[in-house]
Amino acid sequence: MVEPKIHTNNGGVHEKCTDPKMTRASMVIGRLMDDIVSHELEQERGHVASAVECYMRQYGVSKEKAYDEFKKQIENAWKDLNEEFLQPTAVPVPVLARVLNFSRVIDVLYKDEDEYTLVGPLMKDLVAGMLIDPVPI
Repeated sequence: MVEPKIHTNNGGVHEKCTDPKMTRASMVIGRLMDDIVSHELEQERGHVASAVECYMRQYGVSKEKAYDEFKKQIENAWKDLNEEFLQPTAVPVPVLARVLNFSRVIDVLYKDEDEYTLVGPLMKDLVAGMLIDPVPI
């Protein structure tokens, strides 16, 4: 568990500018979505055991059962992330928005395939739509 850091500002004490529940949820989303879509490729390459492999060995379940469990954990992490974003907090909304937007990018990159490692037509179209094709005004 990440310990809260204390910041001082003009003699006052403020909580840290990141919410541990929100950042933890973002990390769960990123780690598990990546492990689900890259699991088989990483095993073919002989990489170290992923979370999928560890979960399968620890609980004696199939790959599909591990994927199902991770998808539940991802769904719960999204609920935590949204809950924390919508609750009133001392943390500025722009800071919270960055954590939320990072998770959204991860969702796009790892939704169905590993678009980060193996850039496919989806990612190429998204980048072209954002940076190359002009937006009519």
